[in-house]
Amino acid sequence: MSVSVIGCGRWGTFLGWYANKIGHEVLIWGRESSCNMAKLIETRKNEYLQLNDDVVLTTSLEAAINFSDFIIISISSQQLRTMCQRLNELDLNGKTIILAMKGIEVDTGFRLSQVLLSEIKQHINVSIWVGPGHTQAFTEGIPNCMLISSTNIDISKKIVDEFSSELIRLYIGQDIIGNEIGAAAKNVIGIAAGMLDGLNFSSLKGALMARGSREVARLVRAMGGNELTVYGLSHIGDYEATLFSEFSHNRKFGEDFVKGVEFNKLAEGVSTVKALLLLAKKCYVDMPICNAIYSILYNNEDPKQVLNDLFLRPITFEF
Repeated sequence: MSVSVIGCGRWGTFLGWYANKIGHEVLIWGRESSCNMAKLIETRKNEYLQLNDDVVLTTSLEAAINFSDFIIISISSQQLRTMCQRLNELDLNGKTIILAMKGIEVDTGFRLSQVLLSEIKQHINVSIWVGPGHTQAFTEGIPNCMLISSTNIDISKKIVDEFSSELIRLYIGQDIIGNEIGAAAKNVIGIAAGMLDGLNFSSLKGALMARGSREVARLVRAMGGNELTVYGLSHIGDYEATLFSEFSHNRKFGEDFVKGVEFNKLAEGVSTVKALLLLAKKCYVDMPICNAIYSILYNNEDPKQVLNDLFLRPITFEF
Protein backbone atom coordinates (compact mmCIF):
# COMPACT_ATOMS: atom_id res chain seq x y z
CA MET A 1 0.00 0.00 0.00
CA SER A 2 1.14 3.57 -0.63
CA VAL A 3 0.84 6.39 1.90
CA SER A 4 1.21 10.16 1.55
CA VAL A 5 2.14 12.28 4.56
CA ILE A 6 1.33 16.00 4.48
CA GLY A 7 3.74 17.62 6.93
CA CYS A 8 7.44 17.18 7.62
CA GLY A 9 7.68 18.16 11.28
CA ARG A 10 8.62 15.80 14.09
CA TRP A 11 5.42 13.73 14.01
CA GLY A 12 4.71 13.83 10.29
CA THR A 13 8.22 12.68 9.40
CA PHE A 14 8.01 9.96 12.02
CA LEU A 15 4.73 8.64 10.59
CA GLY A 16 6.36 8.50 7.16
CA TRP A 17 9.32 6.65 8.67
CA TYR A 18 6.97 4.30 10.51
CA ALA A 19 4.75 3.55 7.50
CA ASN A 20 7.85 2.77 5.47
CA LYS A 21 9.23 0.58 8.26
CA ILE A 22 6.11 -1.62 8.25
CA GLY A 23 6.26 -2.12 4.50
CA HIS A 24 4.31 0.70 2.81
CA GLU A 25 5.45 2.91 -0.06
CA VAL A 26 5.73 6.41 1.40
CA LEU A 27 5.82 10.00 0.19
CA ILE A 28 6.37 12.95 2.55
CA TRP A 29 5.32 16.46 1.54
CA GLY A 30 6.67 19.73 2.94
CA ARG A 31 6.50 23.38 1.95
CA GLU A 32 9.27 24.76 -0.29
CA SER A 33 10.05 27.29 2.43
CA SER A 34 10.25 24.65 5.16
CA CYS A 35 13.63 24.29 6.88
CA ASN A 36 12.59 20.79 7.93
CA MET A 37 11.97 19.75 4.33
CA ALA A 38 15.20 21.34 3.10
CA LYS A 39 17.16 19.35 5.67
CA LEU A 40 15.33 16.12 4.79
CA ILE A 41 16.02 16.57 1.09
CA GLU A 42 19.70 17.32 1.74
CA THR A 43 20.47 14.69 4.39
CA ARG A 44 17.37 12.41 4.55
CA LYS A 45 17.35 12.79 8.32
CA ASN A 46 16.32 15.10 11.14
CA GLU A 47 17.30 15.22 14.81
CA TYR A 48 15.11 12.19 15.53
CA LEU A 49 15.48 9.68 12.68
CA GLN A 50 17.00 8.61 9.36
CA LEU A 51 14.72 8.02 6.35
CA ASN A 52 15.32 5.13 3.97
CA ASP A 53 16.27 6.00 0.40
CA ASP A 54 12.96 4.73 -0.97
CA VAL A 55 10.89 7.34 0.91
CA VAL A 56 9.86 9.97 -1.65
CA LEU A 57 10.23 13.64 -0.65
CA THR A 58 8.35 16.38 -2.49
CA THR A 59 7.20 19.98 -2.26
CA SER A 60 4.42 19.37 -4.80
CA LEU A 61 1.03 19.00 -3.13
CA GLU A 62 -0.46 17.59 -6.34
CA ALA A 63 2.20 14.87 -6.44
CA ALA A 64 1.46 14.01 -2.83
CA ILE A 65 -2.27 13.61 -3.47
CA ASN A 66 -1.76 11.58 -6.65
CA PHE A 67 0.69 9.23 -4.91
CA SER A 68 -1.82 7.49 -2.65
CA ASP A 69 -5.42 6.99 -1.58
CA PHE A 70 -4.32 7.18 2.10
CA ILE A 71 -3.29 10.69 3.09
CA ILE A 72 -2.01 11.46 6.59
CA ILE A 73 -2.04 15.14 7.58
CA SER A 74 0.26 16.22 10.39
CA ILE A 75 0.66 20.00 10.54
CA SER A 76 -0.10 22.78 13.03
CA SER A 77 -3.80 22.61 13.86
CA GLN A 78 -4.33 26.32 13.18
CA GLN A 79 -3.00 25.88 9.62
CA LEU A 80 -5.42 23.08 8.75
CA ARG A 81 -8.16 25.22 7.18
CA THR A 82 -5.74 26.91 4.80
CA MET A 83 -4.30 23.51 3.87
CA CYS A 84 -7.79 22.10 3.25
CA GLN A 85 -8.59 24.99 0.91
CA ARG A 86 -5.53 24.07 -1.13
CA LEU A 87 -6.37 20.37 -1.05
CA ASN A 88 -9.93 20.97 -2.24
CA GLU A 89 -8.51 22.23 -5.55
CA LEU A 90 -7.14 18.71 -6.18
CA ASP A 91 -8.91 15.41 -6.83
CA LEU A 92 -9.62 13.83 -3.43
CA ASN A 93 -12.68 11.77 -4.32
CA GLY A 94 -12.68 8.40 -2.58
CA LYS A 95 -9.48 9.07 -0.65
CA THR A 96 -9.02 8.46 3.07
CA ILE A 97 -7.65 11.38 5.04
CA ILE A 98 -6.17 10.67 8.47
CA LEU A 99 -5.69 13.65 10.77
CA ALA A 100 -2.64 12.84 12.89
CA MET A 101 -2.74 16.08 14.87
CA LYS A 102 -4.33 17.41 18.04
CA GLY A 103 -6.05 20.75 18.38
CA ILE A 104 -9.22 22.83 18.04
CA GLU A 105 -9.63 25.77 15.67
CA VAL A 106 -9.36 28.93 17.74
CA ASP A 107 -11.67 31.19 15.71
CA THR A 108 -14.58 28.74 15.45
CA GLY A 109 -14.14 26.12 18.16
CA PHE A 110 -14.38 23.49 15.40
CA ARG A 111 -12.87 20.07 15.95
CA LEU A 112 -10.27 19.33 13.27
CA SER A 113 -12.49 16.83 11.45
CA GLN A 114 -15.15 19.57 11.30
CA VAL A 115 -12.63 21.98 9.79
CA LEU A 116 -11.73 19.38 7.17
CA LEU A 117 -15.32 18.56 6.25
CA SER A 118 -16.31 22.24 6.12
CA GLU A 119 -13.69 22.92 3.44
CA ILE A 120 -13.41 19.70 1.40
CA LYS A 121 -16.40 19.56 -0.95
CA GLN A 122 -15.65 16.07 -2.24
CA HIS A 123 -16.45 12.52 -1.15
CA ILE A 124 -13.74 11.54 1.31
CA ASN A 125 -13.27 9.26 4.29
CA VAL A 126 -12.12 11.06 7.44
CA SER A 127 -10.34 9.60 10.44
CA ILE A 128 -8.14 10.74 13.32
CA TRP A 129 -4.97 9.15 14.72
CA VAL A 130 -4.37 10.16 18.35
CA GLY A 131 -3.07 8.79 21.63
CA PRO A 132 0.24 8.51 23.50
CA GLY A 133 3.64 8.20 21.91
CA HIS A 134 6.81 10.15 21.21
CA THR A 135 9.07 9.93 18.19
CA GLN A 136 12.11 9.61 20.44
CA ALA A 137 10.69 6.51 22.15
CA PHE A 138 9.33 4.84 19.02
CA THR A 139 12.59 5.16 17.11
CA GLU A 140 14.29 3.42 20.05
CA GLY A 141 11.87 0.52 19.62
CA ILE A 142 9.75 1.31 22.70
CA PRO A 143 6.13 0.33 21.89
CA ASN A 144 2.91 2.12 22.74
CA CYS A 145 -0.85 2.00 22.12
CA MET A 146 -2.65 4.56 19.97
CA LEU A 147 -6.16 5.19 18.67
CA ILE A 148 -7.94 5.44 15.31
CA SER A 149 -11.39 7.01 15.31
CA SER A 150 -13.84 7.99 12.58
CA THR A 151 -17.56 8.03 11.90
CA ASN A 152 -17.20 4.93 9.69
CA ILE A 153 -16.21 1.77 11.56
CA ASP A 154 -15.12 0.04 8.35
CA ILE A 155 -12.64 2.83 7.61
CA SER A 156 -11.31 2.65 11.16
CA LYS A 157 -10.83 -1.12 10.85
CA LYS A 158 -9.03 -0.72 7.51
CA ILE A 159 -6.59 1.83 8.96
CA VAL A 160 -5.97 -0.30 12.04
CA ASP A 161 -5.29 -3.34 9.85
CA GLU A 162 -2.85 -1.46 7.63
CA PHE A 163 -0.92 0.46 10.29
CA SER A 164 -0.82 -1.74 13.40
CA SER A 165 2.47 -3.39 14.31
CA GLU A 166 4.43 -4.61 17.30
CA LEU A 167 5.68 -1.03 17.73
CA ILE A 168 2.27 0.69 17.61
CA ARG A 169 -0.82 -1.23 18.70
CA LEU A 170 -3.83 0.60 17.28
CA TYR A 171 -7.27 0.53 18.89
CA ILE A 172 -10.59 1.62 17.39
CA GLY A 173 -12.31 4.59 19.02
CA GLN A 174 -16.09 4.85 18.69
CA ASP A 175 -16.59 8.46 19.85
CA ILE A 176 -14.90 10.90 17.51
CA ILE A 177 -16.21 13.93 19.43
CA GLY A 178 -14.76 12.76 22.72
CA ASN A 179 -11.53 11.58 21.13
CA GLU A 180 -10.87 14.83 19.31
CA ILE A 181 -11.70 17.04 22.29
CA GLY A 182 -9.79 14.78 24.69
CA ALA A 183 -6.71 14.64 22.47
CA ALA A 184 -6.61 18.42 22.10
CA ALA A 185 -7.37 19.20 25.74
CA LYS A 186 -4.59 17.01 27.13
CA ASN A 187 -2.10 19.51 25.71
CA VAL A 188 -3.53 22.24 27.95
CA ILE A 189 -3.31 19.94 30.96
CA GLY A 190 0.27 19.26 29.84
CA ILE A 191 1.10 22.98 30.01
CA ALA A 192 -0.36 23.10 33.52
CA ALA A 193 1.79 20.11 34.51
CA GLY A 194 4.90 21.82 33.19
CA MET A 195 4.09 24.95 35.17
CA LEU A 196 3.74 22.85 38.32
CA ASP A 197 7.13 21.27 37.57
CA GLY A 198 8.70 24.69 37.06
CA LEU A 199 7.31 25.92 40.36
CA ASN A 200 8.42 22.77 42.23
CA PHE A 201 4.77 21.83 42.77
CA SER A 202 5.09 18.49 40.96
CA SER A 203 3.29 16.67 43.78
CA LEU A 204 0.11 18.42 42.63
CA LYS A 205 0.21 16.67 39.24
CA GLY A 206 -1.90 13.82 40.62
CA ALA A 207 -4.63 16.28 41.57
CA LEU A 208 -4.22 17.94 38.17
CA MET A 209 -4.79 14.60 36.43
CA ALA A 210 -7.90 13.87 38.46
CA ARG A 211 -9.47 17.30 38.14
CA GLY A 212 -8.32 17.92 34.58
CA SER A 213 -9.96 14.79 33.26
CA ARG A 214 -13.20 15.69 35.07
CA GLU A 215 -13.53 19.12 33.50
CA VAL A 216 -12.72 17.79 30.03
CA ALA A 217 -15.29 15.01 30.52
CA ARG A 218 -17.95 17.61 31.37
CA LEU A 219 -17.21 19.45 28.13
CA VAL A 220 -17.29 16.26 26.04
CA ARG A 221 -20.66 15.31 27.49
CA ALA A 222 -22.06 18.79 26.85
CA MET A 223 -20.91 18.57 23.22
CA GLY A 224 -22.72 15.28 22.65
CA GLY A 225 -19.81 12.90 23.16
CA ASN A 226 -19.36 10.13 25.70
CA GLU A 227 -17.66 11.45 28.83
CA LEU A 228 -16.09 8.03 29.44
CA THR A 229 -14.02 8.52 26.28
CA VAL A 230 -11.88 10.97 28.24
CA TYR A 231 -10.61 8.07 30.35
CA GLY A 232 -9.35 6.21 27.28
CA LEU A 233 -6.25 6.49 25.10
CA SER A 234 -7.02 9.86 23.52
CA HIS A 235 -6.89 11.83 26.78
CA ILE A 236 -5.95 10.30 30.12
CA GLY A 237 -4.13 7.49 28.31
CA ASP A 238 -1.85 10.19 26.88
CA TYR A 239 -1.10 11.81 30.24
CA GLU A 240 2.15 9.93 30.85
CA ALA A 241 3.50 11.15 27.53
CA THR A 242 2.25 14.72 28.03
CA LEU A 243 2.33 15.48 31.76
CA PHE A 244 5.51 13.63 32.70
CA SER A 245 7.70 13.01 29.66
CA GLU A 246 10.87 15.00 28.99
CA PHE A 247 9.90 14.86 25.30
CA SER A 248 6.52 16.62 25.72
CA HIS A 249 6.53 20.03 24.03
CA ASN A 250 3.52 21.23 26.03
CA ARG A 251 4.91 20.18 29.40
CA LYS A 252 8.30 21.71 28.56
CA PHE A 253 6.65 24.92 27.37
CA GLY A 254 4.81 25.26 30.69
CA GLU A 255 7.97 24.63 32.67
CA ASP A 256 10.01 27.11 30.63
CA PHE A 257 7.24 29.71 30.75
CA VAL A 258 7.20 29.95 34.55
CA LYS A 259 11.01 30.02 34.58
CA GLY A 260 11.12 32.82 32.02
CA VAL A 261 12.94 30.66 29.47
CA GLU A 262 12.16 31.04 25.75
CA PHE A 263 10.59 27.97 24.11
CA ASN A 264 10.82 27.86 20.31
CA LYS A 265 8.96 24.69 19.38
CA LEU A 266 5.25 24.10 18.72
CA ALA A 267 3.10 23.71 21.84
CA GLU A 268 -0.45 23.20 20.57
CA GLY A 269 -1.97 23.78 24.02
CA VAL A 270 -1.18 27.51 23.81
CA SER A 271 -3.84 28.02 21.13
CA THR A 272 -6.07 25.14 22.22
CA VAL A 273 -6.81 26.74 25.61
CA LYS A 274 -8.49 29.65 23.79
CA ALA A 275 -10.65 27.27 21.77
CA LEU A 276 -11.60 25.19 24.81
CA LEU A 277 -12.82 28.25 26.67
CA LEU A 278 -14.83 29.29 23.62
CA LEU A 279 -16.53 25.88 23.66
CA ALA A 280 -16.95 25.98 27.44
CA LYS A 281 -18.77 29.29 27.16
CA LYS A 282 -21.06 27.97 24.41
CA CYS A 283 -21.81 24.81 26.41
CA TYR A 284 -22.07 26.47 29.85
CA VAL A 285 -19.30 24.27 31.27
CA ASP A 286 -16.97 25.33 34.07
CA MET A 287 -13.30 24.66 33.22
CA PRO A 288 -11.23 26.12 36.08
CA ILE A 289 -7.89 24.63 35.00
CA CYS A 290 -8.24 25.98 31.47
CA ASN A 291 -9.29 29.35 32.88
CA ALA A 292 -6.20 29.37 35.08
CA ILE A 293 -3.82 28.56 32.23
CA TYR A 294 -5.45 31.19 30.02
CA SER A 295 -5.12 33.86 32.70
CA ILE A 296 -1.41 33.05 33.08
CA LEU A 297 -0.65 32.97 29.36
CA TYR A 298 -2.79 35.83 28.13
CA ASN A 299 -3.57 38.05 31.16
CA ASN A 300 -0.03 37.98 32.57
CA GLU A 301 -1.25 36.79 35.96
CA ASP A 302 1.28 35.32 38.38
CA PRO A 303 1.57 31.54 37.77
CA LYS A 304 2.37 30.66 41.37
CA GLN A 305 -0.56 32.62 42.77
CA VAL A 306 -3.02 31.40 40.12
CA LEU A 307 -2.10 27.73 40.47
CA ASN A 308 -2.02 27.96 44.25
CA ASP A 309 -5.50 29.49 44.24
CA LEU A 310 -6.69 26.85 41.77
CA PHE A 311 -5.88 23.93 44.03
CA LEU A 312 -7.08 25.72 47.16
CA ARG A 313 -10.55 26.52 45.82
CA PRO A 314 -13.45 26.96 48.26
CA ILE A 315 -14.76 23.71 49.75
CA THR A 316 -16.78 21.71 47.27
CA PHE A 317 -17.72 18.12 46.53
CA GLU A 318 -15.33 16.05 44.39
CA PHE A 319 -18.07 14.65 42.12
